[in-house]
Amino acid sequence: MKIRKFTPYILLIPTFIIITIFIYIPTVYSFRLSFFRQSPFGNREIYVGIKNFTKLFTDPNYYRAFGINILYALITVTATIFFAFLLAQLLNQKIPGTRFFRLFIFSPYAISPAIAGVLWSFLLNPVVGHINYVFMKLFGLHVEWLTQTPFAFISIVMASIWKMLPFSLIFYLAGLQSIPDSLIESSLIDGANLWTRMWKIKFPLLSPITFYLVIMTLTSSMFSSFGIIDIMTKGGPVGSTTTLIYKLYLDAFAYQKTGLAAAQSIIMFLIMGIVTYIYFKNVEKNVHYQ
Repeated sequence: MKIRKFTPYILLIPTFIIITIFIYIPTVYSFRLSFFRQSPFGNREIYVGIKNFTKLFTDPNYYRAFGINILYALITVTATIFFAFLLAQLLNQKIPGTRFFRLFIFSPYAISPAIAGVLWSFLLNPVVGHINYVFMKLFGLHVEWLTQTPFAFISIVMASIWKMLPFSLIFYLAGLQSIPDSLIESSLIDGANLWTRMWKIKFPLLSPITFYLVIMTLTSSMFSSFGIIDIMTKGGPVGSTTTLIYKLYLDAFAYQKTGLAAAQSIIMFLIMGIVTYIYFKNVEKNVHYQ
């Protein structure tokens, strides 16, 4: 009986070990490192207190990256939720070939952000890219998608939405399939049109899913955008696609400013913590659980 009592804790030990090694220890180390800077030769650490944070808050490039990140997150989260809900409506129809279309649309979720960036780099290539070919045939336009503003920003937004869409789509599709048919039939009898059924009946019923997806998509836009940006634009042109996570990478690995990068990681952690707290505090009360 005593062994059985401790069995759940024993089974959780490997998980706790992995979490401690790859999450807790790096977090504590980053927090400590944010108060230091490396010597010019990188052979010792120099305690600087809060100077790393002060330097960030007086750096216009950091504020620019912060603004770009806000715009990027707002567009990607809103568009991902909107298009995922609309596509879920289509994939929920009982028509021939639905399973094929589901597999086709879900496939981007199975690839890494880096691979997504490579695919979109090929599509947006100014010489042999398919999108430029279509634009030339239809509108006679030749767009430098990855090297001109604001097209570079638009490019990473499109690639990010394409990559994040299947995750939200799976949840919305599962949610739509759980809505009773009798409820939809009742709305039809009452004369509800397609728009009313979608946004006045189905969408409110799926508010717990939307609540979850918003915070997950927001987290993804903050931390998982690095691969796409690094492959497609490398933060350019002129820093127009440099988000907070990519600036952190540049300071840490390109410029070897490890203390400054650690300070940025702490700030990003605090930002996500504050945003999540405000979101849960103000939005959860409007979520209706069945």
